[in-house]
Amino acid sequence: MRKKQSSNYINEKRLAQICERNSAISIVSGRWKSQIVFNIFLGNDRFHLLLQQLPGISETVLARQLKELENHAILVKKEIPDTVPAGKRYILTNKGQDLVPILDNLCNWGKIYANGKQIEVVSNKSEA
Repeated sequence: MRKKQSSNYINEKRLAQICERNSAISIVSGRWKSQIVFNIFLGNDRFHLLLQQLPGISETVLARQLKELENHAILVKKEIPDTVPAGKRYILTNKGQDLVPILDNLCNWGKIYANGKQIEVVSNKSEA
């Protein structure tokens, strides 16, 4: 957690006020968050299922990322009735559901451009 007086924290807040895009990127930033959201969307809605689907993530990191997504109302944690010990599942909110196609598009963009594929320069519309 960042100190509220740090320049990183202050700059992040300023950018969020200037443009909502920065706020949105901040919400989903994190090494595992997009994979967590997508896996819950696919039905891997329990903590142990997410651990299985995300090799390399620690329990601590998964718990922290889930909590952050919950704090941003991307998902909610629901108790599964009649389970001992009490089971919990994660459900995407409408905000989380709306995020899935955006993450999917970002994934497709990454498949095309993230691996250093040659790109062509397109003139900016404002330069025309």
